[in-house]
Amino acid sequence: MSISALQKARYEYQPKVPAILTEKLDNIAIEFGKATESVADQADLKSLFKNTYGKPLATFKKGANPDVSKQLNVGIILSGGQAPGGHNVIAGLYDGVKKGNKNSKLYGFLGGPSGLIEGQYVEITDELMDAYRNTGGFDIIGSGRTKIETPEQYAASMETAKKMDLDAIVIIGGDDSNTNAALLAEKFVEAGAKTRVIGCPKTIDGDLKNEMIETSFGFDTACKTYSELIGNIERDANSAKKYWHFIKLMGRSASHIALECELQTQANYCLISEEVEAKKMTLRQITDDLCKIIAKRAETAGNFGVILIPEGLVEFIPEMKTLIAELNDKMALKADEFNKLVSFAEKKDWLKANLSAASYETFASLPESIAAQFLADRDPHGNVQVSRIDTEKLLAMMVEGRLAEMKKEGTYKGKFSSYCHFFGYEGRCAFPSNFDADYCYSLGFTAFLLIASGVTGYLSSVRNLTAPAAEWLAGGVPLTMMMNMEQRHGSKKPVIKKALVELDGEPFKKYAANRDKWAVNTDFLFPGAIQYYGPDAVCNATTKTLQLEHQK
Repeated sequence: MSISALQKARYEYQPKVPAILTEKLDNIAIEFGKATESVADQADLKSLFKNTYGKPLATFKKGANPDVSKQLNVGIILSGGQAPGGHNVIAGLYDGVKKGNKNSKLYGFLGGPSGLIEGQYVEITDELMDAYRNTGGFDIIGSGRTKIETPEQYAASMETAKKMDLDAIVIIGGDDSNTNAALLAEKFVEAGAKTRVIGCPKTIDGDLKNEMIETSFGFDTACKTYSELIGNIERDANSAKKYWHFIKLMGRSASHIALECELQTQANYCLISEEVEAKKMTLRQITDDLCKIIAKRAETAGNFGVILIPEGLVEFIPEMKTLIAELNDKMALKADEFNKLVSFAEKKDWLKANLSAASYETFASLPESIAAQFLADRDPHGNVQVSRIDTEKLLAMMVEGRLAEMKKEGTYKGKFSSYCHFFGYEGRCAFPSNFDADYCYSLGFTAFLLIASGVTGYLSSVRNLTAPAAEWLAGGVPLTMMMNMEQRHGSKKPVIKKALVELDGEPFKKYAANRDKWAVNTDFLFPGAIQYYGPDAVCNATTKTLQLEHQK
């Protein structure tokens, strides 16, 4: 297999880890703190997780650990969307398992959770592992979005674990995947099975975090990748001085990526979904705000600029959120009736008869090309696929229309021309930054120590991340500690609570304090490509979000 020079160099990179992980394994002991509680709905969750609720926080310290050298059989699953660093979680786990006992085995389930259900797996060997160290992607074993939630799926998973004589399963995933891990851990204990379940916090969206999980892996690399592209566009915009660039960024439920990229690049404006919802901003208000900025810059800097937009924005605009909810309900209840309609005009007439007057007015106000996207193929649950709505094009069109009105009114004298971009897949499988390579390897090795220490229902945790890696703190967080109950598909379900952008948090406050200036001035920053070698400030820096949250 031919490889690039960078790929060869990354194979040879030795991840930096917390000092405790460099000790002899039998000198690394687990230390438990106080019992924990869930973030909400304690009584409900305690009744659902009778065997795994309320476990204590775990930290690794110097001390005796006689069980660390026991022979183990461990399975690993990549679950959900890709994120840079997943291969290094597997590498850290693999090295820990083999360091503990050379006869221990690590098996990778193929294609995500369905691999466990169907018993499809491959043994991870030195040769296989060494071909993927410090590289992006999930292609070593593939990923999938299957949820283990039916009695049949649980039974099949337990049967696979029993046949393989698994001591543990590690699930690498986001909030939904690790909710699944918590449920699986409970089911295994309930059934008296020996298989333990450990999770690892993955999602480039950055919404799996709390006081014990400072960041989810992949967020650092993805934001640096997108910020390089945004910086390139800013440089181009400042050179040509004739285009407005509307850039949509991945992140459906939370705007962490958009905010981080804004802090890294100082684009002219960044919409934050959580703020839009808190202020109940309408589509017209958002459009007017953007037009004011564009008009002001036309008088000063010129007819160009860059606007960042979170992927899930439309779900946070009140009238759009109501429209989407009504569409989901009506099109599900009358699916057969709606599916017989062919032309857009027929569908529009049907909606006029079935939607509330306010929602139909919202729908009718959309450009036809965008409105049609609200009626396209539904997701497996029958809902609008929000990620496929071209929010960036919607805003560009709305702005163009409003600026034309302002020109007639004499309140705008500039020229407007737009380009639209969506940065999503470009960042999900990038070569992990040094931070993500180090962090992920540490998470994987810590997952091994949790397994070797006999615990289940925990999420691997590495903290103090703004310090040098040697000062990071390795341990585990009970999965139930991060959970609450939420309405899902008609009933209350236990889920890990998503972390949204906090409007009183330091990262947003930093942006809010500067956005009026960045909107009018051309204060662009150009982060450039991810660097792997050089000064710490260049190649080992964490995200602006983490630095601000830790005030460093």
